[in-house]
Amino acid sequence: MIDEKLNPWKTKSIKTVYENNWIEVEHHEVLNPSGNDGIYGKVHFKNLAIGIIPLDENNNTWLVGQYRYPLNKYSWEIPEGGGTIGIEPIESAKRELLEECGLVANEWTEILQMHLSNSVSDELAIIYVAKGLTQKEAEPEDTEQLQIKKLPFNQVFEMVMNGEITDSMSVAAILKLKLLM
Repeated sequence: MIDEKLNPWKTKSIKTVYENNWIEVEHHEVLNPSGNDGIYGKVHFKNLAIGIIPLDENNNTWLVGQYRYPLNKYSWEIPEGGGTIGIEPIESAKRELLEECGLVANEWTEILQMHLSNSVSDELAIIYVAKGLTQKEAEPEDTEQLQIKKLPFNQVFEMVMNGEITDSMSVAAILKLKLLM
């Protein structure tokens, strides 16, 4: 039986090869689990990933559409963004929901924590359902060119099932909420 607490990897050295305000990319010289020399690249995220599924009394939700530069394509997603480490994640969720959708919620439930790509990064996502919604004015960041759609949750679930929504946080959150319903 494998001891899940025992790390079979041994780190020989770590070198930062790139860094900006959001990420740090490290090159690791390692001994792999079989004891052989190897390398590992790690992307360290300086913020949490925060996602929100706003849900009104009629089970409608909001999607945010935007062009995703790394994918070179347009993407429909739940409202999501970065949360500063050290600030309560729920505060970042409230800020993101107001920024992207112009919504304020009075009921918040955390439904999911997940690592987004644990083979190369340490990015942690925390996802909430927001209810008791009040519409205000959206306040998107100047780097965001967003399109907002209000849709029945079941239609959003179908968008996941037919591959129209591919963002990992959105897919996981929508599937989890469907199971919880």
